[in-house]
This record gives sequence, structure tokens and C-alpha cells, in this order.
Amino acid sequence: MALAHVLVPMDGSPLSKRALRIALEEHPDATVTVLHVIDPTQPGYSYPIESDLDTEPLHGSEDWYERSEELADQLFSEARDIAAEYDATIETETATGEAGRTIVEFATDHDIDGILIGSHGRDDDDLSLLGSVTETVVFRSPVRVLLVR
Repeated sequence: MALAHVLVPMDGSPLSKRALRIALEEHPDATVTVLHVIDPTQPGYSYPIESDLDTEPLHGSEDWYERSEELADQLFSEARDIAAEYDATIETETATGEAGRTIVEFATDHDIDGILIGSHGRDDDDLSLLGSVTETVVFRSPVRVLLVR
């Protein structure tokens, strides 16, 4: 089933990058939006690039939000590089809030036809089926969700 507008939530994990690749391969004519959520309730989630949370700015501070935006920009740069491998362009969006709920709200508010999401945001060796963010998206999404493992 071809989708016109695909949402790929990205947290920088290997599975989120794989989800983007699959979206670009399987839906080459779709608008692909990469969404990164800055989640003030989970400090580590907003840091898509491996970092030492002990040396990062105080969680919730203005410096923390600025650093989260900088890291989102780095993540989007990597996502654009992936899209270039498929001769495609992507849209990028940043939102702030609890990640799972924010992804569902974004899908509802932006005419999304389907969500491609990594089954969890941890490394590839983790055998868990669903992470907490993905679980929220799967059970609350108003549109089809494709889990990438």
C-alpha cells in the first residue's frame, strides 16, 4: 500500500535510521517527514548522539534546550545524508514534549498516512520487542504503524 505522507520519528538509534531507509525504499514517491522530539521528561531521549549526560548542561535549563536543538540539527544532517543516498529529499521537524504522545499528535495534526518507527531506541543487540515510546505510538496512533526491527 503506497503512502503519500510518511512520518519517521528519529532518536538517533540504529533502528530509527533503518526506519528512514525503509521509508525511502518502500515509499519513494511519498513525502517523508523526519521528526525528532525533545523530551524534557526523559533527558537521554533528546540526545540523539552518544553523549555523557554528566557533562551536558543541567536538564531542563535553557542551555540544555539549546544543546538539544544543536544535537537535533546534527541528527537531521545525518538523515539528509541518508536521503541523498536514495536521491530523495526529506522534511525535518522538531517538537517538544513527551515523545510518544508528541509523535501521535504530530501524525494527527499533519495528515500523516503512516508511521515507520524503530521498535526501540536502544542498540541493535537489545532483544526487547518494544520500547516505551514505540509502545505509546503503536497503541495510540490514528494511522498505520510499521515497526522496524
